[in-house]
Amino acid sequence: MLTFINYLFIDNINPIFTFFLNGKLKAVNMNFGNKKTLLLFFTILTISFQVTAQSTNNDDEDKSLELGLEILKRYFYEDNHWYITKPTVANDVKGLINFIEDEPIDSIVNNIYKSFSQKQTYVFRLPENVEDSLNVPGYYPFPLVEKRISDIGIELKKEFEKKQANVPSGVLENLDEKLNLVPKGEGMKLFANAVYRMPQDLMIPEVIPDSVINSPAEFQKLVTIDSIRSVYVEQKRVQYNDSIIAAYTDSVTNAFGQRAFEQAYNYQIKRLTDSVKVNNFNLLRVYNESVVNAVNDSISAVLGTLSDYADYIDSVKVTMYNLSGNSSEISLRSGGEKYSRFWLKNVQNDSLSVLVRNVGKRGMFMLIDDGVTISRYKPKETKDFSFKSLEKNISSLKAVGKPYLVETPWVIGGDGHIGFSQTYLDNWEKGGQSAISSLVVLKGFANYKRPDGKIKWDNSGEMRNGWVRPGGKDEELQKNDDKFEITSRFGVSAYKKWYYSSEFTFNTQLFNGYIYPKKEHPDPISGFLAPSRLFFKLGMEYKPSKDFSLLLSPLTLKNVYVRDTTKYDQTNFGIDANANSFWEPGLNADIYFRKSLKDNISYETKYKMFINYQRPFQKFDLNWENNISVKLNEFINVRFLLHLIYDDDVKYPVYSKVTGDQIGEKTKLQVKEYFSIGFTYKINHNVTHSKRVP
Repeated sequence: MLTFINYLFIDNINPIFTFFLNGKLKAVNMNFGNKKTLLLFFTILTISFQVTAQSTNNDDEDKSLELGLEILKRYFYEDNHWYITKPTVANDVKGLINFIEDEPIDSIVNNIYKSFSQKQTYVFRLPENVEDSLNVPGYYPFPLVEKRISDIGIELKKEFEKKQANVPSGVLENLDEKLNLVPKGEGMKLFANAVYRMPQDLMIPEVIPDSVINSPAEFQKLVTIDSIRSVYVEQKRVQYNDSIIAAYTDSVTNAFGQRAFEQAYNYQIKRLTDSVKVNNFNLLRVYNESVVNAVNDSISAVLGTLSDYADYIDSVKVTMYNLSGNSSEISLRSGGEKYSRFWLKNVQNDSLSVLVRNVGKRGMFMLIDDGVTISRYKPKETKDFSFKSLEKNISSLKAVGKPYLVETPWVIGGDGHIGFSQTYLDNWEKGGQSAISSLVVLKGFANYKRPDGKIKWDNSGEMRNGWVRPGGKDEELQKNDDKFEITSRFGVSAYKKWYYSSEFTFNTQLFNGYIYPKKEHPDPISGFLAPSRLFFKLGMEYKPSKDFSLLLSPLTLKNVYVRDTTKYDQTNFGIDANANSFWEPGLNADIYFRKSLKDNISYETKYKMFINYQRPFQKFDLNWENNISVKLNEFINVRFLLHLIYDDDVKYPVYSKVTGDQIGEKTKLQVKEYFSIGFTYKINHNVTHSKRVP
């Protein structure tokens, strides 16, 4: 008896499998890098499941089935790194799991057998999802890449320190103009500006005394000092200019050397990283293919075992009836034969004995027995029946009511709007700016209401997204509208048009928002789930018609959440600097109203107000949307939106009119308005079902 008892960790590199062989425990180290070992493993695995399926030991059989189910659940339900190749096969596999655990589905077994003949691949995994990549031989890990990049930098620095940088000849020409050197004869500027200090023995007084002028010897000495002083000043001028030229030459040489070093360094790093990426991808691809093949072979073996077991234990009960109303039951199943005797009857009430035996799960074997019983009858005189006697009862048939009633509890629908505008100006005398903009609005709803009106459940969703590019294609693309909102409201009838109601509302935006121009403010100020607002409301709703509703929620919880506080500043939305969310209780009021002004013009408004219980007279939120839609034809309409928001948690800086400095923050009314003409398509579908009238 060979029984597979340990859990399969298929996607490990060297899994160790434990077997009971002839009553002895043995461990086998299976290296997937060896094709012969891999083939031996799957041969043993297949034999082990086949032998286990035929075993009469109930405990071993249950363990094998439980293990097989765990393998299938892992790759078809739990592990998100493995993807299903074909959805129909996945449905069959999941159905087989349900068949083993819950109820039998006979057709699933046939589909599983068919997948064997088609050599179906059941699951696959992308190479980047390999969890044990560091253990793959030849895989280049990130720390080694960093070490190699550091070594490249050290080697290049040594190389560039030994050679002179190549400076273009034109860069070091006309240095007199570039460096503002001291011209010849103006060297005294250096002493006047305290760049150099004149030696004491070369000092000449500004006013020459008469005694020096009247003495030829003293005057000649003064002339000699002046001559020596002129030579000294010229030497210092030349020395100063040479130092300026040398410093400039060194800086230029170093700059070109550094640039050459950076180019070589970046080139070497790119070559290294590209080669590492290619190497790692190819290694993971080959390794992942081997693991995927191994997993699919294991799944195929498990499916074969489970299918055989399902086909073996599943049975279909067939009941046979004769003319006398007698019945006989036989179970069709694989394995085991069961006979049943059945008496056939004809109109003369003759009886013929038949033996019925099951042939597998899909056939019966029938054998005529020797027992035959013949019963004769005598003809009896019959009286003609008058059909006219039925005519008096025909009128009573008109009173029969409808046996079924059609109900439409669900109403599903929505509409989509796509608007686009474009302006192009070139050499336009009156001035202006080119622009292109787009707007997409998607709305959907799924509303349920019981026919008796006792329970209703309204669900809606809305997505708006608009973009504008001012100034033509060379300007940056800017977002001007972004909304994603889901609302679900459940109500139980209280009195006439009043309902006990609860509502869940979630809203956020899908894309990052910036202060434009983006190049001056590159950091986003908002994004997906930054922030997101969640409301949970309990209260009473008054809904006299589908065009008007009033929800008063004295118990409301509001949550504001920012998913990444390192990327987005949560304090802009009223969240503390050391937190990423906050809750606050309050009172909420929602009003919805819709009115058809004319056949092709409709007005819709949504008003929401939230008052914080902690500071009811100081802190409140207001959200008011107004929509006007004008239908031009079946698919083209005009839309106008005016959206007002006042959120006490959102503050804006206040600047001094005198100094221009920020002096504080305060809440301001947020206003959005757009006008759009575009394509619109509506969907409205009633989900019906029939109900028998009691």
